[in-house]
Amino acid sequence: MTSSSSPAEHVITLDGTHPSTREVLGGKAYSVNKMRAMGLPVPPAFALPTGVCAVYHDNGRSLPDEIWQQVLEHLRRLEAETGRRFGAGPSPLLVSVRSGAAQSMPGMMDTVLNLGLTPELCEALAAETGDQRWATDTWERFCHSYADIVAGDPNAAPPSDPFAQLRSAIGAVFDSWTNERVKAYRARHNLGAGAGTAVTVQAMVFGNRDERSGTGVMFSRDPATGENTLYGEWLAKAQGEDVVSGEKTPNPLATVGDILPDVYPELERIAEVLEREHRDLVDIEFTVESGRLYVLQCRAGKRAPRAAVRIAVDLVREGLITADDAVSRVSAEQAASLAKTHAVHADRTVLAGGLGAGPGVAVGQAVSDLDQALDLAAAGTPVVLVRPSTAPDDVPAMFESVAVVTELGGSTSHAALVCREIGLPCVVGAGVGTVAKLTGLTVTVDGATGTVYEGDALHTPDEGDVDEYLTELLGYLPDTVPVDHPLAQLRSAHLERA
Repeated sequence: MTSSSSPAEHVITLDGTHPSTREVLGGKAYSVNKMRAMGLPVPPAFALPTGVCAVYHDNGRSLPDEIWQQVLEHLRRLEAETGRRFGAGPSPLLVSVRSGAAQSMPGMMDTVLNLGLTPELCEALAAETGDQRWATDTWERFCHSYADIVAGDPNAAPPSDPFAQLRSAIGAVFDSWTNERVKAYRARHNLGAGAGTAVTVQAMVFGNRDERSGTGVMFSRDPATGENTLYGEWLAKAQGEDVVSGEKTPNPLATVGDILPDVYPELERIAEVLEREHRDLVDIEFTVESGRLYVLQCRAGKRAPRAAVRIAVDLVREGLITADDAVSRVSAEQAASLAKTHAVHADRTVLAGGLGAGPGVAVGQAVSDLDQALDLAAAGTPVVLVRPSTAPDDVPAMFESVAVVTELGGSTSHAALVCREIGLPCVVGAGVGTVAKLTGLTVTVDGATGTVYEGDALHTPDEGDVDEYLTELLGYLPDTVPVDHPLAQLRSAHLERA
């Protein structure tokens, strides 16, 4: 599975010189390979492609020695490209070990960051940089990541051998392909069994390095509204998990310009380049280390239903896609969500407010316990899941809820991405204490305004102006489209209301 299609080669260098496919490399590695071919600033990496996932599981959940030897060969190439050594000082090489299936499944599988550290190598990092604070922070982050994801024991320490760390972490990522949240996600989106996840091993860059460092996620357009404006969030002196986990509330992307005025224009340029390459809204993960920008991933961005319509129409108007392409980019689930016409009584009591991250309105009983949420939903009770923040393990309960509210996190957090994709009303960053305040109450969640109201505040709005983007998109439908096509049904309902 290399550029030369040799079946004996199970590890692929992601240097952009040998094109491959998303099915072989998985989405993450495919994007790294493509961006390196485009000359964008991407840290060097290699991948164990999706087919190795089955090999690993068929081998008793163990990476065969033949493949491990190929991993070591590619690790030496990373050392040569970075000028650092894995498992040795004075300049140790640290890597991330990341998942990536052919279809994008944000946050469903596992990632290990800062791998390759030991107490001795932590001191080597401190000596090399003269920054003990940063070295210690990086070591503590790695210990937490390894214990949680690889060992499955919060009290476990990483092995003293960095090579043993790497082999175990690769296995842990392959193992995450079979977890319950992946099964729930694939079932919800009708993705089938799939070929497995790839594993990307990439040289680390450090958003937690210093005051001129940080990490963030940006979208080439607003994924909630579809407006053609750069959108995203970031955190200074942080790493990627800090943003997407929702455990911290990040800052608007525009604040990058306040701290790093030379970086923000480059973010704008990269977003434009990648959007035109993909001919679609793109979701871009980036890190800045000591003022130097790196791009880590690019994929088609998850978007709210109404944003999906506007983006599709705007891309047709811009000549980037055809009318048929536009119709294909609005899913049946999004069409069903667009058919809903509920609004809220704005004079109802407001219980909480945050950032609207998943547009739409829903009413339900606020529940914080995951098992209780699943039980109530199974019994037919509409559930609003309220949590301090959401983690990938919360996904099955999220999929059974009518809305989600979190105390922490921003619009690019895990909760926001999952809810936005499936058209689930979501409010993030509502503030500490929100869970205790809401649990047990019937509430109305307005994901557009970021407001949580007391009781059932729904009402049917008066007929207003017909949305121009939806009207134009529905006009793209051919007369021969089957009447049971979701967009055809929406067109009928839309014409009746117009």
